[in-house]
Amino acid sequence: MENYRRREEERYEAVHLLHYICLDSEGRQLGQGMARTLNISEAGVKVETHEPIETRYILFLAIGIEEDIFDIKGRVMYCNRSESGRFESGIEFYEVDFDLYAKLRRLINEFKKIV
Repeated sequence: MENYRRREEERYEAVHLLHYICLDSEGRQLGQGMARTLNISEAGVKVETHEPIETRYILFLAIGIEEDIFDIKGRVMYCNRSESGRFESGIEFYEVDFDLYAKLRRLINEFKKIV
């Protein structure tokens, strides 16, 4: 729960599937997988996976929400095993261009209306 409070931006519950690709610091692909989002903010996303995602990885995320697919680059900030035995990871977005940030902001505004 402590990780949840660290981020300044307000988080919104959002359950969507995403695909991720793990890269090392030199850009080599080390693995890939599927995850589901647990919550999202303008700064990052919390995901749940069956396998741990190491904090040394850079991720390319493809999040499908309704008709849109968001391709976002992120850093794994933490990965913890939950009580269910799955893994919860905090991903911080970075290198987000203006157009993608505008789409992400619209998406967050849609979640605000639901909550």
